[in-house]
Amino acid sequence: MTDSGVSEPAIEMNLLAILRCPVTGAALRPGTMPDGGPALVSANPDRPIAYPVRSGVPLLLEHEAVMLN
Repeated sequence: MTDSGVSEPAIEMNLLAILRCPVTGAALRPGTMPDGGPALVSANPDRPIAYPVRSGVPLLLEHEAVMLN
């Protein structure tokens, strides 16, 4: 949910199947940003990187990414 209480649109599975992490090249899976917002997370276990999803749009830019522990 956003601050306004409206749910973020889900990313379609057929789109998710073709998206890749721009840093590692790994597949992406739905996840959560450290602040609780929606994200796409790199499936690379050595470099778990989260990319925010805003208004249903994944921001697959390295400067938007957050390393997860």
